[in-house]
Amino acid sequence: MKIAQIAPLYEAVPPRLYGGTERVVAHLTDALVDQGHEVTLFSSGDARTRARLVATREQALRLDPRPLKSDLASHLSLLQEVRRRADQFDVLHFHIDMLHFPLFEELAGRTLTTLHGRLDIADLPDTYARWKEYPLVSISNDQRKPLPDANWYGTVHHGVAHEHLRFSSTARGDYLAFLGRISPEKRPDRAIEIAKAAGVPLRLAAKVDHVDREYFQGEIRPLLDHPLIDYVGEIGDEQKSGFLGNARALLFPIDWPEPFGLVMIEAMACGTPVIAWRRGSVPEIIDEGVTGFIVDDVPQAADAVKAARDLPRGRIRQVFEERFTAQAMARRYAELYWQLARDHRAALREPEAA
Repeated sequence: MKIAQIAPLYEAVPPRLYGGTERVVAHLTDALVDQGHEVTLFSSGDARTRARLVATREQALRLDPRPLKSDLASHLSLLQEVRRRADQFDVLHFHIDMLHFPLFEELAGRTLTTLHGRLDIADLPDTYARWKEYPLVSISNDQRKPLPDANWYGTVHHGVAHEHLRFSSTARGDYLAFLGRISPEKRPDRAIEIAKAAGVPLRLAAKVDHVDREYFQGEIRPLLDHPLIDYVGEIGDEQKSGFLGNARALLFPIDWPEPFGLVMIEAMACGTPVIAWRRGSVPEIIDEGVTGFIVDDVPQAADAVKAARDLPRGRIRQVFEERFTAQAMARRYAELYWQLARDHRAALREPEAA
Protein backbone atom coordinates (compact mmCIF):
# COMPACT_ATOMS: atom_id res chain seq x y z
CA MET A 1 0.00 0.00 0.00
CA LYS A 2 0.93 3.63 -0.43
CA ILE A 3 0.74 5.13 3.05
CA ALA A 4 1.29 8.64 4.35
CA GLN A 5 2.34 9.03 7.98
CA ILE A 6 1.68 12.53 9.30
CA ALA A 7 3.64 13.28 12.47
CA PRO A 8 3.42 16.23 14.82
CA LEU A 9 6.22 18.76 14.55
CA TYR A 10 7.01 19.23 18.23
CA GLU A 11 9.80 16.64 18.46
CA ALA A 12 12.11 15.06 15.92
CA VAL A 13 11.09 11.68 14.50
CA PRO A 14 12.33 9.84 16.52
CA PRO A 15 12.89 12.28 19.40
CA ARG A 16 16.44 13.07 20.46
CA LEU A 17 15.38 13.01 24.12
CA TYR A 18 11.91 12.70 25.70
CA GLY A 19 8.97 12.13 23.39
CA GLY A 20 6.30 9.50 22.87
CA THR A 21 4.14 10.12 19.79
CA GLU A 22 7.03 10.92 17.48
CA ARG A 23 8.92 7.81 18.65
CA VAL A 24 5.92 5.61 17.90
CA VAL A 25 5.53 7.19 14.45
CA ALA A 26 9.22 6.61 13.71
CA HIS A 27 9.12 2.93 14.66
CA LEU A 28 5.79 2.33 12.90
CA THR A 29 7.00 3.98 9.70
CA ASP A 30 10.21 1.96 9.51
CA ALA A 31 8.38 -1.29 10.30
CA LEU A 32 5.86 -0.64 7.51
CA VAL A 33 8.72 -0.04 5.08
CA ASP A 34 10.31 -3.31 6.19
CA GLN A 35 7.00 -5.06 5.50
CA GLY A 36 7.02 -3.87 1.89
CA HIS A 37 4.72 -0.85 1.95
CA GLU A 38 5.47 2.44 0.18
CA VAL A 39 5.54 4.92 3.04
CA THR A 40 5.98 8.68 3.02
CA LEU A 41 6.65 10.48 6.29
CA PHE A 42 5.50 14.08 6.65
CA SER A 43 7.61 15.58 9.39
CA SER A 44 10.42 18.00 10.11
CA GLY A 45 13.68 17.77 8.19
CA ASP A 46 15.66 16.30 11.10
CA ALA A 47 13.71 13.02 10.98
CA ARG A 48 15.64 9.75 10.66
CA THR A 49 13.56 7.33 8.63
CA ARG A 50 13.69 4.54 6.07
CA ALA A 51 10.63 6.02 4.39
CA ARG A 52 10.47 8.82 1.87
CA LEU A 53 10.62 12.08 3.82
CA VAL A 54 8.62 15.20 3.05
CA ALA A 55 9.91 17.90 5.38
CA THR A 56 7.68 20.92 5.98
CA ARG A 57 10.03 22.70 8.38
CA GLU A 58 13.78 22.32 8.85
CA GLN A 59 13.78 21.38 12.54
CA ALA A 60 11.36 20.05 15.10
CA LEU A 61 9.87 22.88 17.12
CA ARG A 62 11.60 21.84 20.33
CA LEU A 63 15.02 21.76 18.66
CA ASP A 64 14.60 25.09 16.86
CA PRO A 65 16.78 27.60 18.76
CA ARG A 66 14.73 30.60 17.72
CA PRO A 67 12.84 31.95 20.76
CA LEU A 68 9.66 32.80 18.86
CA LYS A 69 7.96 30.25 16.59
CA SER A 70 4.38 29.28 15.81
CA ASP A 71 3.32 25.68 16.21
CA LEU A 72 -0.03 26.50 14.61
CA ALA A 73 1.53 28.03 11.49
CA SER A 74 3.96 25.10 11.23
CA HIS A 75 1.18 22.52 11.39
CA LEU A 76 -1.00 24.40 8.89
CA SER A 77 1.89 24.31 6.42
CA LEU A 78 2.27 20.59 7.11
CA LEU A 79 -1.42 19.98 6.41
CA GLN A 80 -1.37 22.01 3.21
CA GLU A 81 1.48 19.87 1.88
CA VAL A 82 -0.34 16.65 2.81
CA ARG A 83 -3.51 17.95 1.14
CA ARG A 84 -1.60 18.83 -2.03
CA ARG A 85 -0.19 15.29 -2.31
CA ALA A 86 -3.17 13.37 -0.91
CA ASP A 87 -4.06 11.65 -4.20
CA GLN A 88 -0.70 9.84 -4.15
CA PHE A 89 -1.75 7.64 -1.21
CA ASP A 90 -4.16 4.85 -0.38
CA VAL A 91 -4.25 5.83 3.30
CA LEU A 92 -3.47 9.05 5.15
CA HIS A 93 -2.53 8.18 8.73
CA PHE A 94 -2.66 11.22 11.03
CA HIS A 95 -1.03 11.48 14.46
CA ILE A 96 -1.91 15.14 15.17
CA ASP A 97 -5.16 14.78 17.12
CA MET A 98 -8.05 16.48 15.27
CA LEU A 99 -6.19 19.36 13.62
CA HIS A 100 -6.79 18.01 10.10
CA PHE A 101 -10.55 17.50 10.47
CA PRO A 102 -11.82 20.68 8.75
CA LEU A 103 -9.39 20.34 5.82
CA PHE A 104 -9.88 16.69 4.84
CA GLU A 105 -13.63 16.12 5.20
CA GLU A 106 -14.12 14.89 1.64
CA LEU A 107 -11.20 12.46 2.12
CA ALA A 108 -12.18 11.19 5.56
CA GLY A 109 -12.85 7.69 4.24
CA ARG A 110 -9.18 7.35 3.27
CA THR A 111 -7.84 8.59 6.61
CA LEU A 112 -6.98 6.94 9.88
CA THR A 113 -6.43 9.06 12.98
CA THR A 114 -4.60 7.66 15.98
CA LEU A 115 -5.33 9.55 19.18
CA HIS A 116 -2.24 9.60 21.39
CA GLY A 117 -3.42 11.70 24.33
CA ARG A 118 -5.95 11.75 27.12
CA LEU A 119 -9.57 12.27 26.08
CA ASP A 120 -11.26 13.35 29.33
CA ILE A 121 -11.00 16.99 28.25
CA ALA A 122 -13.72 19.61 27.75
CA ASP A 123 -14.80 20.28 24.12
CA LEU A 124 -13.54 16.94 22.80
CA PRO A 125 -16.93 15.17 22.83
CA ASP A 126 -18.49 17.88 20.66
CA THR A 127 -15.53 17.89 18.29
CA TYR A 128 -15.55 14.16 17.67
CA ALA A 129 -19.36 14.19 17.33
CA ARG A 130 -19.14 17.02 14.78
CA TRP A 131 -16.60 15.15 12.60
CA LYS A 132 -18.03 11.67 13.03
CA GLU A 133 -16.88 10.51 9.58
CA TYR A 134 -13.22 10.17 10.61
CA PRO A 135 -12.17 6.61 11.61
CA LEU A 136 -10.28 6.73 14.92
CA VAL A 137 -7.74 4.41 16.52
CA SER A 138 -7.19 4.22 20.26
CA ILE A 139 -3.88 3.19 21.77
CA SER A 140 -5.63 1.32 24.60
CA ASN A 141 -9.19 0.29 25.30
CA ASP A 142 -9.15 2.35 28.49
CA GLN A 143 -8.40 5.48 26.48
CA ARG A 144 -11.84 5.25 24.86
CA LYS A 145 -13.85 5.57 28.07
CA PRO A 146 -14.48 9.34 27.93
CA LEU A 147 -15.67 9.07 24.30
CA PRO A 148 -17.53 5.75 24.02
CA ASP A 149 -19.63 6.91 21.04
CA ALA A 150 -16.76 8.18 18.88
CA ASN A 151 -16.09 6.52 15.52
CA TRP A 152 -13.64 3.95 16.86
CA TYR A 153 -12.12 1.79 14.14
CA GLY A 154 -9.68 -0.22 16.21
CA THR A 155 -7.27 -0.33 19.12
CA VAL A 156 -3.56 -0.77 18.45
CA HIS A 157 -1.12 -0.94 21.33
CA HIS A 158 2.19 0.80 20.78
CA GLY A 159 5.32 -1.05 19.82
CA VAL A 160 9.03 -0.25 19.54
CA ALA A 161 11.70 -1.76 17.34
CA HIS A 162 13.09 -4.95 18.85
CA GLU A 163 16.65 -3.65 18.38
CA HIS A 164 15.82 -0.27 19.95
CA LEU A 165 16.72 -1.42 23.47
CA ARG A 166 19.14 -4.10 24.64
CA PHE A 167 18.02 -7.02 26.77
CA SER A 168 19.80 -7.37 30.13
CA SER A 169 19.67 -10.78 31.77
CA THR A 170 20.64 -9.30 35.15
CA ALA A 171 20.08 -5.96 36.87
CA ARG A 172 23.63 -4.92 37.62
CA GLY A 173 22.71 -1.67 39.33
CA ASP A 174 20.05 -2.89 41.78
CA TYR A 175 18.19 0.41 41.83
CA LEU A 176 14.67 1.48 40.92
CA ALA A 177 14.14 3.55 37.79
CA PHE A 178 11.73 6.39 37.05
CA LEU A 179 11.76 7.57 33.43
CA GLY A 180 9.59 10.22 31.80
CA ARG A 181 8.40 13.64 32.92
CA ILE A 182 8.42 15.39 36.27
CA SER A 183 4.74 16.31 36.53
CA PRO A 184 1.92 15.88 39.06
CA GLU A 185 0.16 13.15 37.07
CA LYS A 186 3.35 11.08 36.75
CA ARG A 187 3.83 11.16 40.56
CA PRO A 188 7.61 11.24 41.00
CA ASP A 189 6.87 12.05 44.65
CA ARG A 190 5.16 8.67 44.94
CA ALA A 191 8.15 6.96 43.32
CA ILE A 192 10.39 8.55 45.95
CA GLU A 193 8.04 7.38 48.70
CA ILE A 194 8.13 3.81 47.35
CA ALA A 195 11.92 3.78 47.18
CA LYS A 196 12.20 4.99 50.77
CA ALA A 197 9.65 2.42 51.97
CA ALA A 198 11.52 -0.39 50.18
CA GLY A 199 14.97 0.87 51.18
CA VAL A 200 16.19 0.66 47.57
CA PRO A 201 17.92 3.49 45.67
CA LEU A 202 15.88 5.38 43.06
CA ARG A 203 17.24 7.06 39.94
CA LEU A 204 14.96 9.59 38.26
CA ALA A 205 15.69 10.32 34.60
CA ALA A 206 13.06 12.86 33.73
CA LYS A 207 12.30 15.95 31.73
CA VAL A 208 10.89 19.09 33.38
CA ASP A 209 8.58 20.99 31.05
CA HIS A 210 8.22 24.73 31.52
CA VAL A 211 4.64 24.25 32.74
CA ASP A 212 5.88 21.87 35.46
CA ARG A 213 8.89 23.88 36.64
CA GLU A 214 7.06 25.38 39.62
CA TYR A 215 5.90 21.91 40.66
CA PHE A 216 9.45 20.60 40.36
CA GLN A 217 10.97 23.42 42.39
CA GLY A 218 8.28 23.49 45.07
CA GLU A 219 7.28 19.84 45.46
CA ILE A 220 10.01 17.57 44.08
CA ARG A 221 13.35 19.28 44.54
CA PRO A 222 13.07 19.22 48.37
CA LEU A 223 12.54 15.44 48.19
CA LEU A 224 15.79 14.88 46.27
CA ASP A 225 17.97 15.59 49.28
CA HIS A 226 18.06 11.99 50.46
CA PRO A 227 20.82 9.36 50.19
CA LEU A 228 18.55 6.94 48.27
CA ILE A 229 17.43 9.46 45.64
CA ASP A 230 19.42 10.44 42.54
CA TYR A 231 17.98 12.86 39.98
CA VAL A 232 19.92 12.44 36.71
CA GLY A 233 17.83 14.70 34.45
CA GLU A 234 16.61 13.98 30.94
CA ILE A 235 18.31 11.17 28.99
CA GLY A 236 18.37 10.18 25.33
CA ASP A 237 17.85 6.90 23.50
CA GLU A 238 21.51 5.93 23.68
CA GLN A 239 21.35 5.91 27.49
CA LYS A 240 18.02 4.11 27.92
CA SER A 241 19.21 0.53 27.60
CA GLY A 242 21.71 0.92 30.39
CA PHE A 243 19.40 2.97 32.57
CA LEU A 244 16.42 0.62 32.29
CA GLY A 245 18.29 -2.65 31.85
CA ASN A 246 20.36 -2.29 35.00
CA ALA A 247 17.37 -1.40 37.20
CA ARG A 248 15.68 -3.89 39.50
CA ALA A 249 12.32 -2.49 38.34
CA LEU A 250 10.71 0.48 36.65
CA LEU A 251 8.34 2.48 38.85
CA PHE A 252 5.27 3.76 37.02
CA PRO A 253 3.19 5.29 39.86
CA ILE A 254 0.85 7.37 37.71
CA ASP A 255 -2.12 9.33 39.01
CA TRP A 256 -4.05 9.91 35.78
CA PRO A 257 -5.73 7.85 33.02
CA GLU A 258 -2.53 7.17 31.08
CA PRO A 259 -3.57 6.30 27.49
CA PHE A 260 -0.65 3.90 27.05
CA GLY A 261 2.69 4.50 28.78
CA LEU A 262 5.48 3.78 26.30
CA VAL A 263 8.13 3.53 29.00
CA MET A 264 6.48 0.34 30.31
CA ILE A 265 7.22 -1.59 27.11
CA GLU A 266 10.66 0.00 26.84
CA ALA A 267 11.45 -1.46 30.26
CA MET A 268 10.03 -4.82 29.18
CA ALA A 269 12.27 -4.77 26.10
CA CYS A 270 15.24 -4.60 28.49
CA GLY A 271 13.85 -7.47 30.57
CA THR A 272 13.05 -5.13 33.46
CA PRO A 273 9.81 -5.67 35.41
CA VAL A 274 7.36 -2.81 35.86
CA ILE A 275 5.64 -1.81 39.11
CA ALA A 276 2.66 0.29 38.07
CA TRP A 277 -0.42 1.88 39.59
CA ARG A 278 -3.82 0.52 38.60
CA ARG A 279 -4.74 3.46 36.37
CA GLY A 280 -5.45 3.97 32.69
CA SER A 281 -3.96 1.40 30.34
CA VAL A 282 -1.81 -0.34 32.95
CA PRO A 283 -3.96 -3.52 33.31
CA GLU A 284 -3.87 -3.94 29.51
CA ILE A 285 -0.09 -3.70 29.29
CA ILE A 286 1.25 -5.45 32.39
CA ASP A 287 0.82 -9.21 32.87
CA GLU A 288 0.54 -9.51 36.65
CA GLY A 289 3.34 -11.60 38.09
CA VAL A 290 4.94 -12.06 34.66
CA THR A 291 6.10 -8.68 33.38
CA GLY A 292 5.54 -6.83 36.63
CA PHE A 293 3.03 -5.97 39.32
CA ILE A 294 -0.08 -3.79 39.40
CA VAL A 295 -0.49 -2.04 42.75
CA ASP A 296 -2.93 0.24 44.55
CA ASP A 297 -0.85 1.75 47.34
CA VAL A 298 2.71 2.36 48.53
CA PRO A 299 2.95 -0.72 50.82
CA GLN A 300 1.93 -2.97 47.92
CA ALA A 301 4.50 -1.25 45.72
CA ALA A 302 7.22 -1.72 48.34
CA ASP A 303 6.39 -5.43 48.54
CA ALA A 304 6.52 -5.62 44.74
CA VAL A 305 10.02 -4.12 44.78
CA LYS A 306 11.17 -7.17 46.76
CA ALA A 307 9.24 -9.62 44.55
CA ALA A 308 10.52 -8.07 41.32
CA ARG A 309 13.89 -9.79 41.72
CA ASP A 310 12.17 -13.16 41.30
CA LEU A 311 10.62 -12.44 37.89
CA PRO A 312 12.53 -14.14 35.03
CA ARG A 313 13.86 -11.33 32.86
CA GLY A 314 14.02 -13.56 29.79
CA ARG A 315 10.29 -14.18 30.05
CA ILE A 316 9.66 -10.43 30.27
CA ARG A 317 11.61 -9.88 27.06
CA GLN A 318 9.70 -12.75 25.44
CA VAL A 319 6.36 -11.10 26.23
CA PHE A 320 7.66 -7.86 24.74
CA GLU A 321 8.63 -9.67 21.53
CA GLU A 322 5.23 -11.34 21.33
CA ARG A 323 3.11 -8.24 21.98
CA PHE A 324 4.93 -4.95 21.75
CA THR A 325 7.45 -4.85 18.90
CA ALA A 326 7.17 -2.32 16.09
CA GLN A 327 6.59 -5.18 13.66
CA ALA A 328 3.59 -6.39 15.67
CA MET A 329 2.21 -2.84 15.77
CA ALA A 330 2.74 -2.40 12.03
CA ARG A 331 0.92 -5.66 11.23
CA ARG A 332 -2.08 -4.53 13.26
CA TYR A 333 -2.15 -1.17 11.54
CA ALA A 334 -1.79 -2.80 8.12
CA GLU A 335 -4.89 -4.86 8.84
CA LEU A 336 -6.77 -1.62 9.55
CA TYR A 337 -5.42 0.00 6.39
CA TRP A 338 -6.67 -2.88 4.23
CA GLN A 339 -10.04 -2.83 6.01
CA LEU A 340 -10.24 0.93 5.45
CA ALA A 341 -9.53 0.47 1.74
CA ARG A 342 -12.25 -2.19 1.48
CA ASP A 343 -14.75 -0.02 3.33
CA HIS A 344 -13.90 2.98 1.16
CA ARG A 345 -14.40 1.00 -2.07
CA ALA A 346 -17.71 -0.32 -0.76
CA ALA A 347 -18.85 3.21 0.10
CA LEU A 348 -18.02 4.37 -3.43
CA ARG A 349 -20.12 1.55 -4.90
CA GLU A 350 -23.21 2.30 -2.78
CA PRO A 351 -24.51 5.19 -4.93
CA GLU A 352 -24.17 3.00 -8.05
CA ALA A 353 -26.21 0.25 -6.41
CA ALA A 354 -28.89 2.76 -5.47
